[in-house]
Amino acid sequence: MAAPLFAASQLGTHLGSQLGAQLGSELAVNVLSAQSLLAAFGVLGVGVVMFAETGLLIGFFLPGDSLLFTAGLLCTGSGQAGLKLSLPALLVAAAVGALAGAQCGYLIGRKAGGALLARSGSPRLHAGAQRAEELLERYGHAKAIVLARFVPVVRTVLNPMAGALQVPVRTFTLWQVAGGLVWSLSLTLAGYALGSSIPNVDRYLLPIIAVIIVVSLIPLAAELRRSRRAAAERGAQG
Repeated sequence: MAAPLFAASQLGTHLGSQLGAQLGSELAVNVLSAQSLLAAFGVLGVGVVMFAETGLLIGFFLPGDSLLFTAGLLCTGSGQAGLKLSLPALLVAAAVGALAGAQCGYLIGRKAGGALLARSGSPRLHAGAQRAEELLERYGHAKAIVLARFVPVVRTVLNPMAGALQVPVRTFTLWQVAGGLVWSLSLTLAGYALGSSIPNVDRYLLPIIAVIIVVSLIPLAAELRRSRRAAAERGAQG
């Protein structure tokens, strides 16, 4: 990441005004809004967000599920302002970003261990790390790595946690590729299928995204409930 940033800083002064305008427009982008990200960055933005959300701990707040679904829908030309994305390019960007990000997160975890998590003061991030560790212990490496893809925050922290816990490289790579492809491609194609079958579906986009977010949080809520119940039972027995 440092090399491209360094190269960009060396651009000639004759591009100064253009860079200033571009930076001004990027600052106005709402990174929590799938529509805003897609309008500003298109398919490239999908790949970058997938990489950041699955590979960098700072990306835990990004809208991965809703971004994939909305991007798939926009491939049908159903979006506002006539925005239309290329489905083949989108599928490639989503898959590459998700797979490369997870592998990067794993390698960071192997090298840095829990140091990066220890530096973070985010309760949500630490709760996700706890859930990720419990997931690995309860379901085993293969199932946990695949399931984590569908749980916000957990899919961000499980990859470095797997590295820190010394999950074998071959095991992690195999199952993160399987889970990453199923997650990224299924959500994208679901959005495309819905956009192709329902006219003017963008009018209902916000409620649809809300449903996706709620559904994606169900596994995490169920796991939290199970953990609290188990803790209560241990307390009663003690």
